[in-house]
Amino acid sequence: MNFKKYITNIALVVGIAIILNLVSDQMFFRLDFTENGQYTLSDATIDILENLDQPVTIKAYFSKNLPPNITSVRRNFKDLLIEYASHSNGKIKYQIYDPSEDEDIEKEAMQEGVQPVLVNIREKDQIKQQKAYLGAVIKIGEQKEVIPFMQPGSPMEYALSSAIKKISVTQKPVVGIVQGQGEPELSELQQVKAELEVLYDVRTVNLDNSTPIAKNIKTLAIVRPTDTLTSGELNVLDNFVKRGGNIFIAMQRVNGDLKTLYATSQTTMLEQWLQNKGINVEPALVVDAKCGTVGVQQQQGMFRYMSQVQFPYIPIISKFADNPAVKGLESVIMPFTSPVSFSGDSSIKYIPLLYTSDKSDKINAPFMFQVNKQWTQNDLTKSNIVVGAAFEGKFFADTISRMIVLGNGSFAIGNKNSRQQIQPDNVSLFVNSIDWLTDDTGLINLRTKAITSRPLDELEDSTKTMLKYLNFLLPIILIIIYGIFRNQRNKSIRLKRKEESYV
Repeated sequence: MNFKKYITNIALVVGIAIILNLVSDQMFFRLDFTENGQYTLSDATIDILENLDQPVTIKAYFSKNLPPNITSVRRNFKDLLIEYASHSNGKIKYQIYDPSEDEDIEKEAMQEGVQPVLVNIREKDQIKQQKAYLGAVIKIGEQKEVIPFMQPGSPMEYALSSAIKKISVTQKPVVGIVQGQGEPELSELQQVKAELEVLYDVRTVNLDNSTPIAKNIKTLAIVRPTDTLTSGELNVLDNFVKRGGNIFIAMQRVNGDLKTLYATSQTTMLEQWLQNKGINVEPALVVDAKCGTVGVQQQQGMFRYMSQVQFPYIPIISKFADNPAVKGLESVIMPFTSPVSFSGDSSIKYIPLLYTSDKSDKINAPFMFQVNKQWTQNDLTKSNIVVGAAFEGKFFADTISRMIVLGNGSFAIGNKNSRQQIQPDNVSLFVNSIDWLTDDTGLINLRTKAITSRPLDELEDSTKTMLKYLNFLLPIILIIIYGIFRNQRNKSIRLKRKEESYV
């Protein structure tokens, strides 16, 4: 009898497992307990998938037998592809290959644009390098988009959804980058331009007095102008806003020169144009205890050496509003930043976006930098100074427009002759701002979905100590509690069996 019952139970378990596998193949879902919904498809992605007009083929090239942190990338990407396919009404078809198992597949991956990377593998107490593939190719008809390398920890959904969006959209919104007033060339905005071109047609725009801005341009970006704008050029901007155009402005109100150690205010008439609309970018620099460093030459005896010292004039911004333009950002470096405020009326909605830390202040220009100054609490008496804000409303008549104004113009500018990468969140701040001004697809929320940093050194020492011991002791305590519970339970069962009434 017991044997038949045992066989029946096994059969039931096997049957249930088969049914669950069949059902899960058609109804894929995941429980997501992450802070930012990292494993839950956004409404923007679902909208893209449900409105595909043509079939999409995805070939993923992912190597096997890699370290756990990299193997998880393959697993998560596969889960993502399954979920995409389930929401696409049959339009998404995918295949996953391991190029290391087939020379022809490896050759195909490289021809398609997926290049191998070298990863460190620990084997028998030795570290060796192994070639690995972590990329994918997305195709719609003759259109192709390549994800050459999926960085562990990067936002997979954004990479995949934006790739599909890029090749499925026939006409992209146009974003104009203003040139002609001393702004950086597009070659100095390469990272920003590359990100923008996923969803937009990026063009340069000159503020010609006699020619209005093209009607197909929805958003203008004005980045760190250094020359004075004429009244005619400012009038062109007014006309653009009057027809409902949106503007992103990143301006350098104060120039900080580390060679002369001098800070001077800068006037381009753009600050006056903003002030007429109630938007004020102060001729001052914020100082913040949470800041970057600069190299200072010091001498000890006969030797000279460079050392890094905290420089409060390079604030690291980590306080952001709950707004799509800054959502998901964790830290943005903004050297020589000015405060932004609003003194207009209620026809314009004022939305502060970026704040300094609780230990900050501002200093009016001009002044000399004191590189070796020992900053104290008495020097940093203010908190939450706004250094970037959004504005939405009727700047003219009945037309509603949007603006984002940042008190720093250099945060996203790179060196055109250098391969040095700009901090990812700096790029995301620029591109997210353009998204908020221009795009209504919702992909703005996906770019910063991955966690980029969780610095422990910003926590109090007592908190770090508590987390360290909690991480070490909690599993042991849970095992001990379970052992005590099980021991008591078994003891109770043995006592019951000894009772005369036990049958």
